[in-house]
Amino acid sequence: MIGTLIYIGVALIAIGIPAVYIYLSLRKSRMSALTLKKSIESGLGEPVSLHPIIDPDLCIGSGACVKACPEGEILGMIKNRAALIKPSRCIGHGECQYSCPVGAIKLVFGTETRGVEIPYVSGTFETNVPGIYIAGELGGMGLIRNAVTQGREAVQHIAGSLEQRHQEKAFDLIIVGCGPAGISASLQAKKEGLSFVSIDQEDLGGTILSYPRQKLVMTQPVEFPLYGKWRLREVQKEQLLEFFTRLFDDVGLKINQSEKVNEIVKEDTSFKVVSPKGEYHAQRVLLTIGRRGSPRKLGVPGEKSDKVFYRLLDPEKLHDVKILVVGGGDAAIESALALAEQPGNVVHLSYRQEAFFRIKEGNRSRIEEAIGNKIVQTLFESQVKKIDPDTVYLEQDGKEIVLPNDFVFVFIGGELPTEFLKKIGIEFSQKRGEV
Repeated sequence: MIGTLIYIGVALIAIGIPAVYIYLSLRKSRMSALTLKKSIESGLGEPVSLHPIIDPDLCIGSGACVKACPEGEILGMIKNRAALIKPSRCIGHGECQYSCPVGAIKLVFGTETRGVEIPYVSGTFETNVPGIYIAGELGGMGLIRNAVTQGREAVQHIAGSLEQRHQEKAFDLIIVGCGPAGISASLQAKKEGLSFVSIDQEDLGGTILSYPRQKLVMTQPVEFPLYGKWRLREVQKEQLLEFFTRLFDDVGLKINQSEKVNEIVKEDTSFKVVSPKGEYHAQRVLLTIGRRGSPRKLGVPGEKSDKVFYRLLDPEKLHDVKILVVGGGDAAIESALALAEQPGNVVHLSYRQEAFFRIKEGNRSRIEEAIGNKIVQTLFESQVKKIDPDTVYLEQDGKEIVLPNDFVFVFIGGELPTEFLKKIGIEFSQKRGEV
């Protein structure tokens, strides 16, 4: 009798464990498929740039890639195969590719339906225009660790290519852009003993300055020239910017901030780099300006006012004021919510479309709750027409709306630097799901 019971118990365990495993696998598969469906319905079904593609014939369903993704919930398992379930949130970390035990994942640019223009860059980061180099996000490598590595390696090559340094009338190098690649390049240039100048249209940090507060921006240790390996694995925006500032102060580096380069002209043996503040001459130019380019403007009277901004750094410093936020993407919504949380603020959100489309689910639920509670007042299908010192004029359904206003924050995307680069002579190729 006891033997029979033991036999039955073992049989139940033998059957039960696989049954539970199958049930959990099917449940995860359904949840992942639902997440992908929601991403597509929300207009978030296309990756922005560098992203993984999974070969279903090679994938063995280990799930290692899902666990390895630092962003979380970007990848999921559907029918025992890995899948990109939140495509628009993927920023090309590449950890999934490295973790796959059978090599079923590769990183590519663009998709069949959404091409991505990438400038031609050689293995030494030189473009088709001899003497002009590109490193970092502009060349397709948005991950900070990769950008830092490219900035360092590009300057190493540039230093080795110079026949004569410290010419009387030209710098050895001009670095345009001071995001992660530009910072690394500047540090390496100092290490190499080059004469150089670093320029950014904003400030130290580049595109990182526009990220939401407390955004996780690094998930792996990174090695910086003149410093060594920074071993923190999970780094937020504010930590990284503070580190950059301290690092530049420690090594005695400065940048020319708030200086946008308008033109780069090839001369006999050097380049002329033109900005509103003057001209520079250099033997080599390294572009680390990122793909975001310059913030897109509204193009309305009064936009040059001091009360108009294109990024939000410290929302807690604004209270008891009337604010208009323009845009319908994640940056606009996150900024509107952050500003509405401050005491006494009255926040309006103007968006030209009839509803929010390409936004994260978390932001969608938060903004809908804020609208329902009248914390944020939303003006769909509206456009800003004029900005005055104390008011802002909008048009909605053919009617004029006049709002009392102290500040305007504009988040309507950036103008890619494609035309600027093509004017220099840099060639592009369009990637559609290609390496």
